[in-house]
Amino acid sequence: TAERDPANLKWDEVGVDVVAEATGLFLTDETARKHITAGAKKVVMTGPSKDNTPMFVKGANFDKYAGQDIVSNASCTTNCLAPLAKVINDNFGIIEGLMTTVHATTATQKTVDGPSHKDWRGGRGASQNIIPSSTGAAKAVGKVLPELNGKL
Repeated sequence: TAERDPANLKWDEVGVDVVAEATGLFLTDETARKHITAGAKKVVMTGPSKDNTPMFVKGANFDKYAGQDIVSNASCTTNCLAPLAKVINDNFGIIEGLMTTVHATTATQKTVDGPSHKDWRGGRGASQNIIPSSTGAAKAVGKVLPELNGKL
């Protein structure tokens, strides 16, 4: 849809139960709740929440899901890292950990070399280069597994 405001989507008229909020724009309870206002029963954010909306990852903390109407499923990197970190921490303990993620091309990268307002690395063409970047996955793992908060 081209509708920019989720509150105007009329989910109730088309019988939507669960909305997968995958725009990356509505990552707080307040903004995602517009889908509920429009008639959806539940909302699953496909990126890490930017507030205290609970994050759940299968194999890590999904047993803590208690039927909340708005949740985050974290990020693809968090879904990869959190279950593994949980197993290692539960069996051996984690004092400190480092992670590296290699990600496919994303929508924010340039297709060819060009100027970047952020940093020079961001101006490199995505398909010709391996471009170092930051990730919020370590912080998200700390939200999913509080016992690892600040350790990765």
